Amino acid sequence: MGTIAPPAARALARLHEAGFEAWLVGGCVRDMLLGCAPKDYDLATSARPEETKAVFQGETVLETGIRHGTVTVLLEGMPLEITTYRVDGAYSDARHPDGVTFADNLRADAARRDFTINAMAYAPGRGLRDYFGGQADLRAGCLRAVGDPGTRFQEDALRILRGLRFAAVLDFSLEEETDRAARRYAPLLTKVSAERCAAELGKLLCGPAAGRILRAYPAVLGVVIPELLPMVGFAHRNAHHCYDVWTHTAVAVDHVPPRLPLRLAMLLHDMGKPDTFSLGEDGQGHFYGHPRRSVELAEGILTRLRFPRRTREQVLCLVRYHDAVIEESPQRVRRWLNKLGPERFFDLLEIQRGDASAQAPAYCTRLDHLRRLEKIAGEVLAEAPCLTVRELAVGGRELLALGYQGPAIGMALRRLLDCVLEGTLPNEKTALLQYLEQIDAKKSEGKRNKSSGET
Repeated sequence: MGTIAPPAARALARLHEAGFEAWLVGGCVRDMLLGCAPKDYDLATSARPEETKAVFQGETVLETGIRHGTVTVLLEGMPLEITTYRVDGAYSDARHPDGVTFADNLRADAARRDFTINAMAYAPGRGLRDYFGGQADLRAGCLRAVGDPGTRFQEDALRILRGLRFAAVLDFSLEEETDRAARRYAPLLTKVSAERCAAELGKLLCGPAAGRILRAYPAVLGVVIPELLPMVGFAHRNAHHCYDVWTHTAVAVDHVPPRLPLRLAMLLHDMGKPDTFSLGEDGQGHFYGHPRRSVELAEGILTRLRFPRRTREQVLCLVRYHDAVIEESPQRVRRWLNKLGPERFFDLLEIQRGDASAQAPAYCTRLDHLRRLEKIAGEVLAEAPCLTVRELAVGGRELLALGYQGPAIGMALRRLLDCVLEGTLPNEKTALLQYLEQIDAKKSEGKRNKSSGET
């Protein structure tokens, strides 16, 4: 077992000293057995909630789930969820127990948990308690429900998505009966809140085995995002592709860094293909306008699942431009850096790299193109370029002094920025002002010539 964080160890000790049983349970035990540092610690105890509160008198104690026997103790800045041994009642909403009954032993408490790898308990000096073979399943890379899988999933349908998430994050496989039950009871996911589904989906997508899970469980994921299903089995009928649209998507997900906006963009980037498919005279499949259609579908999905606004904006931008052709020149790259900003531009290159990596191997020359673009962008940024109006060496004050007013100021600044981005003007105050003076002089001369002609 790994090292227990001092606040968690002290919480166990305080409960023991007060005469109660107390164990670390759930994911923290699993993570310690895997050699990973737990992100948080959950404790199960024989103490009733009021008794737990008394043990930690003087500390901050929050009644986060008092109805279900849970309080959260803030000990040395670390939140610790401490739950009384319990047996859950019926789950009429396929998400939460209608009520709980406090139990008097650890085994009864462990029996209510979702998967065997999460049903183990540990306490220093008392060792590991593993009633359902969780340690063996952990070694075998097996995700097995505790007890009857169908019962577990009917109690709480979110466990189905949690199972796929654990499989993707840990690179595990669902045990046969658990797998069958997950597929059978997937429709119950419609009863789970959008936020909870989105949270599990995000963790799943960022797992190292995300692509494998996407390929294996499209029907389950399709309950949460029905718009994905038309991609399954949809042939590209195009020499550039060796996979159907869904398989291409799953492979592409694995080829981008495990950051949520990138993985979400990769999941959604080709959703518009089935709606935009056409067959050319050469017999090749085409998908004209599919990025636009993908954006329309993605916007609805991201809004429905209540992803944060910033995440939605990032994903939609990457989906919109995933198929864009970017020329290999400093001028064009500066334009894209101006349009997207450096961070999002490099994210777009990652998306295009993931997309290209999931195409037919014979057509992966695009990867060389993307490497060259990355190099050009690095060189451009090393020069500390001006990419926005704010970064121009002149501003509204200087233009007012030249006689510009109102909207004309903004128009003039944008014109200067265009010249700087194209490389026809340096971002230097003198050069920029001289350029505007020359333009003004030409305009004045033109007006004089026009007046002379009229007389």
